[in-house]
Amino acid sequence: MAGNALRSTLSRVMGAAQSQVPHVRTFTRGMQTITVIPGDGIGPEISSAVIKIFDAAKAPVQWEERNVTAIKGPGGRWMIPPEAKESMDKSKIGLKGPLKTPIAAGHPSMNLLLRKTFDLYANVRPCVSLEGYKTPYTDVDLVTIRENTEGEYSGIEHVIVDGVVQSIKLITEDASRRIAEYAFEYARNNQRTSVTAVHKANIMRMSDGLFLRKCREVAENFKDVKFTEMYLDTVCLNMVQDPTQFDVLVMPNLYGDILSDLCAGLIGGLGVTPSGNIGANGVAIFESVHGTAPDIAGLDMANPTALLLSAVMMLRHMGLHNYAKRIETACFDTIRDKKVLTKDLGGNSKCSEFTNEICRRVLDLE
Repeated sequence: MAGNALRSTLSRVMGAAQSQVPHVRTFTRGMQTITVIPGDGIGPEISSAVIKIFDAAKAPVQWEERNVTAIKGPGGRWMIPPEAKESMDKSKIGLKGPLKTPIAAGHPSMNLLLRKTFDLYANVRPCVSLEGYKTPYTDVDLVTIRENTEGEYSGIEHVIVDGVVQSIKLITEDASRRIAEYAFEYARNNQRTSVTAVHKANIMRMSDGLFLRKCREVAENFKDVKFTEMYLDTVCLNMVQDPTQFDVLVMPNLYGDILSDLCAGLIGGLGVTPSGNIGANGVAIFESVHGTAPDIAGLDMANPTALLLSAVMMLRHMGLHNYAKRIETACFDTIRDKKVLTKDLGGNSKCSEFTNEICRRVLDLE
């Protein structure tokens, strides 16, 4: 794939969160405030790298840093710190590094808590092959759209008797319709040709059946977009055989969590995969979806690409397309040239060296 064509494709999919979101905030002239949540482990390092690259590009944004940890509010209810919520309520736009969640400690998932706090109902994950970064697949170009608020991740669990735990999968008509409408509007607004609903309604006839029924109903209003439906296991099989048969995929929460990571693996992993969480009332949080990598934290070895490309999505969501294009081009050119790459990208450079190279290219593109 030619470099210009690739960049055009990536610009299309990575900027696509902007045009179809109801009540999206319009950003105009002047400095815009972004709530930045550095996160844990390598989070502060890659967040600093993104901020440095934005500074090089002279992007008209200012950063309001907030830490996010779960705290107990009135009645013992888990919540994010009030200062973090207040910042997001004002800025409407957030950029988030990876957050750790203690395992089996009665502590809620921080990502889940953020989604519920701001009703971030749609996770958008473009997966496009990067020129110069060799993987077994060279022509991946698809988008996973995941319902972000319910399903098995609703957090409804209880002990029936000792040794028996029940976890409830919640599927609602409103959430299913909302994510289906988002997926079809996304496809229409971004010149995508098809939407595939991923489900297991053959087994979970009531829950997945409801989700699938809403997808079918919404599809009737989008006759210009081809609609298909497919079992989750079949999608996984077909995806690794030939990912080019898929375009936009929409699915409930758990399936989206699994399938979006599988798709990220096709293009080289979570370290190069951007992600955006789109919510009601114009709120959106863009994030790197890889882990905190505590084993390399503080060693200047982290790869900031995923967070940087998520920040590019964020810029396009804000309407700052020229800045997004310059930063994106500088990042892709750095990867394509293979001279200054972090270890996970096949090189031996440090995070700071990779960041400086992107900054240099950003300045050259002025």
